[in-house]
Amino acid sequence: MTERLIALLVTFISQVIHSGGYAGVSLLMAIESACIPLPSEIILPFAGYEVYLGYLNLFLVATAGAIGCNLGSWLAYWVGARGGRPLVEKYGRWVLMSHHDLDLMTRFFKKYGSITVLISRLLPVVRTFIAFPAGIARMNQIRFHIYTFIGSWPWCFALAYAGMRLGQAWHTDPRFHAWFHRFHLLIVITLVVGAVWFLWTHIRRVRAANTV
Repeated sequence: MTERLIALLVTFISQVIHSGGYAGVSLLMAIESACIPLPSEIILPFAGYEVYLGYLNLFLVATAGAIGCNLGSWLAYWVGARGGRPLVEKYGRWVLMSHHDLDLMTRFFKKYGSITVLISRLLPVVRTFIAFPAGIARMNQIRFHIYTFIGSWPWCFALAYAGMRLGQAWHTDPRFHAWFHRFHLLIVITLVVGAVWFLWTHIRRVRAANTV
């Protein structure tokens, strides 16, 4: 069952990227940046594989991904700016965002200012939710989008580059192919355990915050 779910997710992402090209990359990254659990750690390596196959350009993939981050983050920023903290606290649980997460990011934002947006774009998980406190603080939108793009581009480039190199190794290095099949089950279990741990801890935190 777990392998089927992973296979469906992989198929969906790969089809969107293969069919939509750069627009598909932007769309998927916009979904991820709008706090919908579709991790860029899966999206961009597949885009990188398309680079290896010669269908896409590595630099344009990174650019398309950064544009998608801006599009999705604009929605999260708008929610924070229009609804303020009460709206995020009320509906944040639907994106597994607890009061603790919001407090942590708000403190970070207040302490370091708008540069937090730039730094957080290079950090897993945090990069997805930072637009909320930026919107609540009504950070200058032009600066917000510039920092989002500059911070997201290296992240997108690095993950796409990794996917490109993995594609090369898959077809040119028989040791990598054999290693992957030998430890395939271990890789799947690790991914599942990591995803379950993340979801479970966030669900518990959100539930605990809502009962206070």
